[in-house]
Order: sequence, then C-alpha cells, then structure tokens
Amino acid sequence: MQQAAREQFSEGDKKLLYYKALNDIANQIHSAKNIDEILINLKQSILSLFDADRITIYVVDVKNREIYSRFKGGDESVEIRVPINNKSLAGYTAANAEITNVVNAYDARELAMINKDLSFDSSWDKKTGYTTKQILTVPIMYKKYVIGVLQLINKKNGDRFTIDDQNSAVEMAKVLGIAFFNQNKMSKRREKRTKFDYLLKNNLITEKELQQAIASARAQRVPIETVFINDLKVKKADVGQSLAEYYRCKYVPFDNNYPIPGELLHLVKKVYLKRNLWVPLAKENGKVKILIDDPQRLDKIDAIKSLIKAKQYEFAVGLKEDILQFLDYFYGGPHDTEDTGSIDELLGQLEADDEEDTDDTSDVLTEDDSAIVQLVNKIIMDAFKKNCSDIHIEPQPGKLGAEIRLRIDGACQKYQTIPYQYKRAIVSRIKIMSDLDISERRKPQDGKIKFKRFAPLDIELRVATLPTVGNEEDVVMRILAAGEPIPLEKMGMSERNYNLLLDCITKPYGIFLVVGPTGSGKTTTLHSCLAYINKPETKIWTAEDPVEITQKGLRQVQVQPKIGLDFAAAMRAFLRADPDVIMVGEMRDHETVATGIEASLTGHLVFSTLHTNSAPETITRLLDMGMDPFNFADAVLGVLAQRLVRTLCKDCKEAYHPDRKEYDTLVRQYAGDFDAAGFPYSEDLVLYRANGCDKCSNTGYRGRTGIHELLHGTDEMKGLIQGKARMEDLREQAIKDGMTTLMQDGIRKVFLGQTDFLQVRKVCIK
Repeated sequence: MQQAAREQFSEGDKKLLYYKALNDIANQIHSAKNIDEILINLKQSILSLFDADRITIYVVDVKNREIYSRFKGGDESVEIRVPINNKSLAGYTAANAEITNVVNAYDARELAMINKDLSFDSSWDKKTGYTTKQILTVPIMYKKYVIGVLQLINKKNGDRFTIDDQNSAVEMAKVLGIAFFNQNKMSKRREKRTKFDYLLKNNLITEKELQQAIASARAQRVPIETVFINDLKVKKADVGQSLAEYYRCKYVPFDNNYPIPGELLHLVKKVYLKRNLWVPLAKENGKVKILIDDPQRLDKIDAIKSLIKAKQYEFAVGLKEDILQFLDYFYGGPHDTEDTGSIDELLGQLEADDEEDTDDTSDVLTEDDSAIVQLVNKIIMDAFKKNCSDIHIEPQPGKLGAEIRLRIDGACQKYQTIPYQYKRAIVSRIKIMSDLDISERRKPQDGKIKFKRFAPLDIELRVATLPTVGNEEDVVMRILAAGEPIPLEKMGMSERNYNLLLDCITKPYGIFLVVGPTGSGKTTTLHSCLAYINKPETKIWTAEDPVEITQKGLRQVQVQPKIGLDFAAAMRAFLRADPDVIMVGEMRDHETVATGIEASLTGHLVFSTLHTNSAPETITRLLDMGMDPFNFADAVLGVLAQRLVRTLCKDCKEAYHPDRKEYDTLVRQYAGDFDAAGFPYSEDLVLYRANGCDKCSNTGYRGRTGIHELLHGTDEMKGLIQGKARMEDLREQAIKDGMTTLMQDGIRKVFLGQTDFLQVRKVCIK
C-alpha cells in the first residue's frame, strides 16, 4: 500500500511539475517581443519538457506556400524553409493538419503507410553527422487554420514518442497557436507603412541599407531616392513602383515623347512649378492629369485645383528629377541653347482672341510675327532632335485647338496641343516658309522648306497641305535630313541577299529596282548601293525629288516638274552626258520606265524605285504599264522589295522560351522550308519581347531595321517575263531561285532577336 502510494504521489508530482513548466513557458511565449524570439530563444525551454534531442518550430508563409523556421548560426539568424506538400513530414502536417509519429525516418515503408509521396531528406544528416530516427510532428492551429508546425526529433531512450509525448506536444502547439496569432496581430498594429516597403519586401534593399541611405541623403542634401539609384544601384522603375504602392497611384517616369500640354502650361509659371515640384501632364475629357512628388500633400493639391480648373483630377507620383526633366522639356531647359524659347513663353507672346476665328484673311500672319515664327521653329527643331520622320499639324474644328503628332520609328506619337486661337496662324506660317499660297485653303498644296533660312539647322522639309472638315487645313511635313549613306553590310540582309545584291549592282549594265511603300527606306538602300560602286572611274548621275543624301563623286540633279524637268526629262539628258550609272528617284510613268529600260539596254546600269508591295508584283506592274516583255526581260537584273520594322530596345528586351504553340504559329506563317532557316525547337530556344525602359521611352522598341525579298533575274525568270506569266508563277519561280519572302525574312529576324512577330505582321502580309 505504501509503495503504491509513493508511486501515485510520484506520478502526481511529475504532472504538477510538468504543468508548472508548461505554464512558465506559455508565459514566456506570450511575453516574447516577436515570433523570431519564440523561434530562436525559447526552443531550449520547450525542449526541456520532452524527452527529445531536438525541436523545430515552423511558421506558415501563406504567400509562398512554405513553412519556415529560424535558428542561430554564429552571430547571424539562419532560416530554413520547407514546401507545404506531402513530400516531407513537416510539410505533410502543414498541408493536412495531421499528426505524424514515426519510429524510423529512413524506413520508406513506414512513411508510405502515412502517404505514398512522403520521403526523408537525409542531406542534413550527412552534412552534420547526426542520425535522425524518431520524428513527431504536430500542427500548430488557431481556430481551424494551420499557422505552424511543432516538430520533435529523436526520443532520448530510442523508443517511439509516446501518447503522453504526443498529448503534451498538442498542448504546447495550442499555446504556440495563440501566441503566433497575437504576435501577428500586434505586429500589424505596430507596422507603419513607409515609402520603401516594396524595396524591402522584394529584397532590393535591406533595413540596414535603408538606414544608411537616409543618413547619406541627409548628409548630401539630396532625395533618398537619388541615393538608392546612384549609390545602391536600385533600378529607377523599382523606386517608382515603391512610391506608387505607398501613395496608391501611378508612377510616371520622364518621357521625352510625352505630348506637351500647351493649353495647361500657360496657366502656371515654370518657376512656381519647380519650387513646388509638380507639373500638369495632360487634359482629356475634362480630367487633368498632374505629376507630383507627394500626392498626399493637401496644401499642394488645393493650390493645383485653384490654378487649374477641371471636372476631375488624376494625380500621379514622380521622382524629383523626373518632374524637373518634364519642366525643362515642356518649357525649354537651360541646356537647350538652340531652342527658341519655352512653349509657355511663346504662347504668352501671342494675343489670345476669345472670339472664334472668321474665314476672312485678317488672321493671316506674316514672317514678322515673331512669336509664331519661334513656335513653328521650336516644333521643327524638337521633332528633329527626336529623330522624327514626319510632323503632322492637325487643327480640330471650332475651339478644339490643334494637335501635333510626330512619326518616330514608323509610329505616330502625340507631341503637344496648341490652343485654338493660334492654329491658323501656325498653318499660315508654315505655308509662308514653303512659298505656298496662304489665301488658298480649298485645295491641296505641296512645297518645300529649306530650314537653314529660318534657324541654325541644315535640314529640308517636304510640305503637304490638305483641306479638312470645318474649313481647316492639315499640314504634314517630312524631314529630309542630309546624311551619309549606310554601308551595305549594315543593312541587316541575309547572306544570300547580300551576296546576290553585290552581284547585281556590280554588273556593267541592266536595271535594278528597289520597291516598297512610302517611307520603307528605298532611297536609303539605293544610295548605299551607289556608295558601294562609287569609284573615280565611274560616272554616276542621279535624278531625285528631293535630294536627301549627298555623296561626293555623284552628280545629283533635283527634278523640278513645274519647269518641265521631270524624271523622264532628266534621264534623257543623262544619256547625253556620258553616264556609266543612272539613278532615277522614281519610275512613276510609262515614259520614265521606257527610257530606263532603253538606257539599260544601251550599256548603262540603271537604278530606280517603284511603289509596289512585293518583288514579283513589280514585274507584272511594269508589264501592265505597256513595257515590251522581251526588252524588260533582257534588262532586269533584280528586284529588291523591302520594309522597315521597329527593332526591340537592346537595353531592355526580355528573353523568354516560347511554347510549342507559338513556335508552330511562326513556322506556319513562314510558309516555306523552315528547316533550312536553322531554328529547330529545343529547350534552349530563346525569343525576345518588348519590355520598356527610359532609353526607349518605355515603348520596348528603339530604331528600325529592314526586311527584304530579292528576286533574281535568272534565265528561268526571264523566260516567264517574256511569256507575261502570272504573278503567282513569278513568285513560285523566285522562291525556287532562292528568294525568301518579306514575311520569311521578318520571321528570321524574330528568331535572331532583333524584333518580334507583332512588328513583322504590321508591315507585311505574306
């Protein structure tokens, strides 16, 4: 009886001690400052309750579907992570909220009885020399949710963890569950949002680097964002994204292709905007878009609303340097020494007339109206700096003002809006510069501007005016910038096309044509060909309208149809001037084509252009114009059709592995012997897509390259021409002769990473 009593007392004493220890640990857990303190500092206290070697406490990371734990590794805190799935015991417990209790972690059959996917990763044992055997895992729950896992390893006596151990672990898991929940709740209350949470959260900077950046920014008296970008090499886009998340609005970086909002700029002064760090960006459908450094500054927002009246306001956040760059771009920066003044200053010089313009000629301006003169000069000079090819002046009916768009790399972009009071003055000024009739608004007119007469910039512009609805006139100006020809080896041709082109243009006689729509680079290609054969022993005459590219050694003639010097007349004159090579800007009529063929048959090499869509179509077009098929067949050397496609920005294009469906689509569109192209599908195949960065104005594209199809005048081709064959037959023969179509050459450049299929589809069909 006494022995039984002593054993009973001893068992009760053990339970009392256990619950006292459990209560002490629970108090320590609840008083811990954060979860890390529980994970790292309290493990030994918890382990003392269990007859086990090791303990691991995991916390669920919902976002990444992982459980993680931390432990001390020297002076550093080391983290381990385990996926929430059925491949590990801890992951299985987190995924299924079930207890596991195994005798031997290395026994695959025992693990399979729990779940067929379970396995034990022995790499840690091998690394440390420790042997894991018994494992007990218990889910840490709060209400019905698993928020962690308690894992005990190796019972010290070598046996399985007992039911008592399991029950004790469940009790401890309950305490941990309440503690974890409360810690999360308190940390969320304590957590204060900062402008740079995005950078911290995505490990772009550390907390230590943030504190150092704050100190450095104060010492240098610069914005902390500048320190991130310059010193810590954080991408500007990431800093902007962090600000956007904090202020809950869009981030807008500087873009020198942004339309200049002329109607808003004259309402505020640059000095005021620079001091307060905001700038108006646009006004559309009654909504004004404002870029500001702090969209939560109520005093600034009130001032903006008092200065610029609108139905709605949209605020975007920008870096200080971006806002200042926008101000310099919109108003004219201090470094723009060639600029004629800011838009604000130029519009301010003009007298605003609130009444709608009349149709009489009282609003016609002369060259002495300095503000309009400077405004037009600024538009042209800005367009030239942006590598623009065409300037579109588009007056809207009534009081809607005029929109100005620029074509850059083949795509139109808004440049700025001009208030309605000045739209006709601008059109009149351009017509005066072009020597056009300013009183005639009812019919189209064509002219030229030698801009060197009006500003220190040696360019020429081809001007076309067209009457539009509302008794307005649109103006389109093409910039004809003088420049050096591009070397042929840099034209982006395939090896076959390059070698065949050289063979054609070095023949002593014959006719070679470059074809394509307006703006496809035909004249540039012809001048590159002429530059290749331009030698002192070769006499080369050119007839052009206008002369865009000048070369030493070429005798170049500007045609003037108004006085009868058209392409046909110039070519007849060339034949009396001892030519070796003749280049005619365009073969647009029967006489010019006939003269060119005659010249090629009499021992001259003739180059010209034609507006057709493909190389085979060019032959049928010339035959339809009444050319003798036998003479033309004898004369033709080759026909080069080309297009210009936008190229991906080299600084930001994004590599990716295409799926089989995308690859098969490209093969199908290629519509030919794709195996010969040499781009088989594999795991290593990489294509590129547009991304966007500061250098390409966030478009993803910068510059253009050519795609080509070159039809060779082989004997078989000449036979088909003599028989006036159908275009389909000509195309089939050209492909047999080795021609790759425009689409095929474009797809080749897609696989070379120069462009994407979207751009190829924009310029060619097949």
